[in-house]
Amino acid sequence: MALKSTIFKANLQIADIDHGYYADHALTLARHPSETDERMMVRLVALALQAHELQDTCGGDGTLAFGAGLSDPNDPDADFTGRKRVWIEVGQPEDKPLAKACSQADAVVVYAFSSAADVWWRGIETKLTRLDRLQVWRLPTEAAPALAALAERSMQLQATVMDGVLTLSSTQGSVSVEPLRWK
Repeated sequence: MALKSTIFKANLQIADIDHGYYADHALTLARHPSETDERMMVRLVALALQAHELQDTCGGDGTLAFGAGLSDPNDPDADFTGRKRVWIEVGQPEDKPLAKACSQADAVVVYAFSSAADVWWRGIETKLTRLDRLQVWRLPTEAAPALAALAERSMQLQATVMDGVLTLSSTQGSVSVEPLRWK
């Protein structure tokens, strides 16, 4: 018998001061049995960091959603539903799926976060230079475990983005994350 995903609910209030985006989102996250709380929370952070694209890229006609991610490698970890305009991946994806994603979306954004991310980047960087629609960001290694401490089956979260730093807060505490742009 196959293991089922664990469902998490998040009410996410986003105040992205850098991009003038303010909205509340009721989200459902299905955590694959092989996914950690760290990776799930990084997906949520990536979505919060890119939420302003609903206005900037989609002109307000899209909605935030989580894709199948680990369950289906042809589906993003997060995106904007409808015509896929912004495709978000977390972790250390291979170059061929990223190239395919770039051919299907207007923008592809990767958020690398583990201690092995630097090694991954050094090995893949030259393969990704030709992908104009791709952005690659590095989250600090210590951010993922701190974010995992905020994970609850039902979450009330506030995400504030100011001066390039996202602060995610809940009743469990708060974590500040400053992504570094690699590409």
